[in-house]
Amino acid sequence: MQQLPTRLALTLVALSTALLGLSMALMGHHRHITLITDFYGITGFIPDDIYNLIAALSFIVVATIACLSIKHTRFRPLLGYSLIILSVIPLLSLFGQSMWIDSLGGFPAIGSGQGVIKYFALLSIGLLFIEINLSAKTKQWLSILPVLLVLLWIGGMKFTLLEAKGIENLVLSSPLMSWMYSIWDLQTTSNLIGIYDLIAVVLFIAAMFNTRLLIPAILMSGAVFAVTQTFLISRDGAILAESLLSTSGHFLIKDLWFIANLLLFWQFSKTSKQGQ
Repeated sequence: MQQLPTRLALTLVALSTALLGLSMALMGHHRHITLITDFYGITGFIPDDIYNLIAALSFIVVATIACLSIKHTRFRPLLGYSLIILSVIPLLSLFGQSMWIDSLGGFPAIGSGQGVIKYFALLSIGLLFIEINLSAKTKQWLSILPVLLVLLWIGGMKFTLLEAKGIENLVLSSPLMSWMYSIWDLQTTSNLIGIYDLIAVVLFIAAMFNTRLLIPAILMSGAVFAVTQTFLISRDGAILAESLLSTSGHFLIKDLWFIANLLLFWQFSKTSKQGQ
C-alpha cells in the first residue's frame, strides 16, 4: 500500500492521534476516561491523572508510529496492532450501561458512546495494516463498514428529539448549516440530516455492486465528515488555547478516522478494478 490515498490516510491518523494525545496531556483527567475505567472496574486503583497520562502517551506513541509508517512500510504492521489495542479498549466499554440512553430504551440509543463507536474506524484501519492475506473486495468491505455503521447509527439517532436538541448548537454555529433552522424547525432539520446520512449508507452499499456509484458515494459520505471538521472552527470552545482541543473537539476530530477509511476504500477499489 504505497499509493497516495494510503499515505494520506496515515497522515490523518497521525494528525488526529497526535492532537488527541497532546490535548489529553494538557487537559488532565476528564470524565470520558472515568467511563472507561469504571467499566473495567479499575477506577481508584491508581490516581485519575495517571490513567489520563497513560491514554495521552498511548495516542502520542500511535501518532509517532503512524508518522513513521507514511514512508516506511515496515512500521505498518506495528501500527496496525497498536491501533487494534487502542480501539478495542474503549470499544469493549460499549457493553456497559453508561454508554446508552435508558430513557430511549438503552441499546441502540447511544449516548456517551457516540464518541466510542468512532473507534470502529481505527479498528478497521488497524486490521487493514496487519499482515493478513485478504482479497481487495474484503478489504473494501472492511474499510467501509465503520463508515456505514456510524452513518446508520448516528443518522438513525437524528430522528429522536434528544439528538435533535444535542446537535442544535453545532448546527447553529455552522455557516454551512445554520440556515436550515430558518426554513425548518428543530426536529425537521435533524430528520433531514438523518435522511441524508441514511441515503449515503444506501448509496454506498449500491456502490459496492455498481462501480459507477463509487465516487458519488465517497463524496456524499465524505461530506458528512468534512463538515464535522468545520465545527472545530465554528463551534465555540472546540479549540482551546490551553489544551488544543476540548472534549467536544476530541469528539469532532475523530471523524478524520472515517475520512481515512474512505481513502483506504478508494485505494482498495482501484486495486480491485485493476485485478478484474
